[in-house]
Amino acid sequence: MCIGQRLRSSCIGVWSQIHPCLMGLGIANMLSSIFIAMYYNTIVAWILWYFFQSFQETLPWTFCPIWANGSGMEMECAQSSPVQYFWYRKTLNISPQLEDSGSLQWWLVLCLCTAWLIIYVCTSRSIETTGKAVYVTGPFPYIILFCFLVRGVTLEGATDGLVYLFTPDVEILKRPEVWMNAATQIFFSLSVGFGGMIAFSSYNPIKNDCEMDAVIVALINSATSIFASIPVFSVLGFKATISLHNCLDKNIKLLMNEFDVAEGTITRDSYTHWFSVYNATNPDRVNPLDLAECSLDTFLNQAASGTGLVFIIFTEAIVNMPLPQLWSVLFFIMLCMLGMSSMFGNVEGVLTPLLDLKVFPPSWPKELIQGLICLVFLLLSLVFTLASGNYWLTVFNDFAGSIPLLFVGFFEAIAVAHIFGYNRFSKDMKKMVGRTPNWYWKLTLCFIRPLHAGCYIRGLHCSTSIDSINI
Repeated sequence: MCIGQRLRSSCIGVWSQIHPCLMGLGIANMLSSIFIAMYYNTIVAWILWYFFQSFQETLPWTFCPIWANGSGMEMECAQSSPVQYFWYRKTLNISPQLEDSGSLQWWLVLCLCTAWLIIYVCTSRSIETTGKAVYVTGPFPYIILFCFLVRGVTLEGATDGLVYLFTPDVEILKRPEVWMNAATQIFFSLSVGFGGMIAFSSYNPIKNDCEMDAVIVALINSATSIFASIPVFSVLGFKATISLHNCLDKNIKLLMNEFDVAEGTITRDSYTHWFSVYNATNPDRVNPLDLAECSLDTFLNQAASGTGLVFIIFTEAIVNMPLPQLWSVLFFIMLCMLGMSSMFGNVEGVLTPLLDLKVFPPSWPKELIQGLICLVFLLLSLVFTLASGNYWLTVFNDFAGSIPLLFVGFFEAIAVAHIFGYNRFSKDMKKMVGRTPNWYWKLTLCFIRPLHAGCYIRGLHCSTSIDSINI
């Protein structure tokens, strides 16, 4: 924020002014925005598809489809679940492996075109239209999150979800990849390494207090993460409780049928007692039943992340909530707003450097240039609407959207603190905000941040490969 505000340029212009050899760092910023913009709007397209489907009288992922002759349910759906079937077959129509590209899924193509059209309208005149759009996409998700918070904490099992959220698992915290994922998430949520933050801050008044802005943004970002996690884990606790009840009911039915006991003899609360009794007296009749192990902790640990959390776990929980259509519409509106807000920064991180590089003739209006950029991105993004599109998105997300950001952040810290020089940086800060940065900034910028990023880079062990990506 500081260097963008002081040097009044895009990421390429800023790093070139600091030192001509650092122009590559600016290009790395732009390429990060390009790669992420290519696949990120596909996720927005998926969200739009679910949003449009949410207006049906019965949510389409509530039940398995029936065969045309009416003789039974679709076998694949019956063996998995309605939400998984709708996600993998009705939405992605996913191929068995990455090498099987398949055809374009027309419904995803239409949603992708809609997503890019909205992005174009909101960014057609750069900061002039983006700033107005953010007045809607910024606060609106907080309103919906608050609605989910009120509803979520009143659901059965919400307390178990919150206990699970705030109880640290030491074994998981020992894993290096967990901390790398956390660092990557911070880069994403603060838009570090993309170039969009530099581009946006270049529009700030030269006397703007960018130090205070940085502190406020970081605090609000962390507070929002904690605030958002409460309704999310409340719903996950509710979903785990429903799964536990279904598991117990299935086991109870098997025991009652096997031992021919009256209805209501075995309840959820007394299941453990009766199972112990029957298993002790008639193990030869209990073992063949193949009873499932019903544990709340097991179902809580099954909570997925990323697209699995949104399109499988959360949608399954919404089905079991009162007025599921309402909560589904609100949920996907919120996700759409969040996704588009992120896309604004990515597109700005591409547009501004291209204008600085004079790739387009100066006589061309911004609307035309932005339209061409969005059109090119749309055409490139079509690969993610193939039957193998989800695999390609995973490849881009794991490699283009995480590891490069750590490298870019490392060299940005080195460039500002040790090439541009911390003393020059402090003088520029004093010219802008009337004071020099305190010892905290010097310690973190000159020593802790480069060391921190360097440790992540040195310890990178990415376990994802194209060969390991499967359903």
